[in-house]
Amino acid sequence: MLLKRVSPVLLIICWMLGTGIAVADDAPVALVFGDSLSAAYGIPRDEGWVQQLQRRVTEAGYPHRIVNASVSGETTAGGLRRLPAQLERHAPAILIIELGGNDGLRGQPTTAMYNNLERMVTLGQTAGARVAVLGMRIPSNYGPAYAEAFHATFAEVAEATGAALLPFFLEPIALSPEAFLPDGIHPNVQAQARLLDHAWPVLQPLFKTSTTD
Repeated sequence: MLLKRVSPVLLIICWMLGTGIAVADDAPVALVFGDSLSAAYGIPRDEGWVQQLQRRVTEAGYPHRIVNASVSGETTAGGLRRLPAQLERHAPAILIIELGGNDGLRGQPTTAMYNNLERMVTLGQTAGARVAVLGMRIPSNYGPAYAEAFHATFAEVAEATGAALLPFFLEPIALSPEAFLPDGIHPNVQAQARLLDHAWPVLQPLFKTSTTD
């Protein structure tokens, strides 16, 4: 039996239908700018919460294309250095910042973290993006004063800039050891949908308003 040659265009269309995701190259961009929690560390990248966000956005009827510029191990200082080039490259309509966890784990001063986050939010807003900040907590063994100052930093940045805020990204799984990889730090595959469900009420309004403008 001879098979007819299938055009590349038809193959692409079939792939899009099979995955349920068809996003135009010129669609508005939502840039996810995070660390290992968003880079799908230790799990297949296409099963991470960011890839699931693309499916959620598309199914909800929003035209956005999700770009994941997350880097495992990233700090707010490293993010601030990288962000201008990413803003210039992608001109995002939405910027989702999920950084700070590594600052806390390294005991970095919260004043420096505040300055870095505030600057990133401002850069995003100046570039025309709606910005969301995904907050984090660190264990109390870092000292209760530092742990509280660390957590409060995210709210302080959001209040100062008007950015949308999710106070604690890992909240739905933080007390569930079974939701993490053996390292006890990174969420496993099963936890990714719970993280997205937790973040969606904060993120959805950004997609809605950037579509109706």
